[in-house]
Amino acid sequence: MADADRRDPYVLVVDDEEHITELLAMGLGYNGFEVARAASGRSALDSIAGRRPDLVILDVMLPDLDGFEVARRLRQAEGAGAKVPIIFLTARDSTQDKVEGLRLGSDDYVTKPFSIEELIERVRAVLRRSSGADAVSTRLSYADLELDEETRDVWRAGKLVSLTATEYKLLHYLLRNARRVLTREQILEHVWDYTFSGNASVLETYISYLRQKIDTVDPPLIHTIRGVGYSLRLPPE
Repeated sequence: MADADRRDPYVLVVDDEEHITELLAMGLGYNGFEVARAASGRSALDSIAGRRPDLVILDVMLPDLDGFEVARRLRQAEGAGAKVPIIFLTARDSTQDKVEGLRLGSDDYVTKPFSIEELIERVRAVLRRSSGADAVSTRLSYADLELDEETRDVWRAGKLVSLTATEYKLLHYLLRNARRVLTREQILEHVWDYTFSGNASVLETYISYLRQKIDTVDPPLIHTIRGVGYSLRLPPE
């Protein structure tokens, strides 16, 4: 019954550039979020009044009320109650703007241009913090392999491993599904967001990169399942 009561986190994306809200809606929606969009400060406040989001991604440069003013009015309306987490999204990256955002109670500040994958991870991190989940753990682990979802650090046998963004995303997916056999199609869809119509060379290349960094000590953890795909697991005894 608990699963039936669960719902996707609800995120409001506020930006007057339609291609940005469309990109974010697609990326967040693909990763299990429910998304609403607003193109102005006033429409954002109206949307929040109609339905409280779990998080707001808020552009600073809006055509009517700027993002800082939207945040001020939202915090004023909330009073002493629970605060809606805010991630400011803007091309303005001055220290003064960042300080103003923090003063208004923002939870993160992302500058344009941005990586959709990184922004989604930041959204997840802010939601974990706001829900108190970070008090439990932000780490995934299997055998002597550990991954911190908050800092994006990875360790094998206690040694820090440096990964590129794509290597991290691939390892994260394998580790979240440790011991499961994942098909090539599943991995391509979740890590690269599309399939390669039979051309899996890019996946094989990145699996090789990961093995060179992760499986430098025994036992090897990344295994090829012939004719199917890959699995992160201990070798059979």
